[in-house]
Amino acid sequence: MPPTSDLATDQAPTRRPMRRRGDLVFSSTALGAGIIILIVLAAVTLFLIVESVPAFTANPDETQFLSGEPFWQYVWPFVFGTLWASIIALVVATPLAIGIALFISHYAPRRLASALGYIIDLLAAIPSVVYGLWGALVFSQILQPFYVWLNENLGWIPFFAGAVSPTGRTILTASLVLAVMILPIMTAITREVFLQTPVLHEEAALALGATRWEMIRMAVFPFARGGMVSGAMLGLGRALGETMAVTMVLSATGAVTFQVLNSNNPTPIPANIALNFGEAYGDGVNVLIATGLILFLVTFAVNALARWIVNRRAEFSGAN
Repeated sequence: MPPTSDLATDQAPTRRPMRRRGDLVFSSTALGAGIIILIVLAAVTLFLIVESVPAFTANPDETQFLSGEPFWQYVWPFVFGTLWASIIALVVATPLAIGIALFISHYAPRRLASALGYIIDLLAAIPSVVYGLWGALVFSQILQPFYVWLNENLGWIPFFAGAVSPTGRTILTASLVLAVMILPIMTAITREVFLQTPVLHEEAALALGATRWEMIRMAVFPFARGGMVSGAMLGLGRALGETMAVTMVLSATGAVTFQVLNSNNPTPIPANIALNFGEAYGDGVNVLIATGLILFLVTFAVNALARWIVNRRAEFSGAN
């Protein structure tokens, strides 16, 4: 027969942990915020799908903007322009963001690192219309002589072939403006990930005789790989949806070309919507909303790909 004390303990009811009012309020608020995000996302998706149906079912000969061509033939050049401009911006911004973040986190003196980090963060506060004005009126004029030099000396490369735009307002200029716009978010994320590298990992590499660069290559980069990919994908998502800056810089033509120096520029989807929505009517509005749905799906696919890459790399991260 078990002791009385053990029997009493076995029969005693299990008490639930006491929850304070603050914990309950916080958990309820967090749950509500998450639900609101899902509701808003579902509402936006439903709106885009419902309003896009007429664009898929309407007669192309009687629909504004389609001009007798099927919807997919109409939207394809804009999808190309969106991806082309965003990829160029990402290729330019990624090494710059990694280099700046690495300098701030591991090379710069503390005071200089704080000041430089503050300046980089301030770039995110500049409105996109200001970037557009700067790109169209100032940056394009600065780049135009450089474009002429590229065409004269590297014109054998298909990207730099063709007639050079006399204004400098090309897809390359728009992409460089996008690169400047996405630089703050990519730098901020990469910098924070670099700073979270375990100090013991860095000290162990240095103790084994590694130089600072070898330590960064062996200890910091493996740990921060997932964070660097996340920063790049967030920057790509920002570039995919940017409207005003690209609209103000580009002389949009809707062409499909890989040449980046001439006036016959591809047009991203956001710029096409901004340029044409004011004069759209009837089924033309539905056509533009349908192109917005395509952009929504492209952005969703990019984010899903980023999540898959981060999760796949996590098990190989130096953090493990």
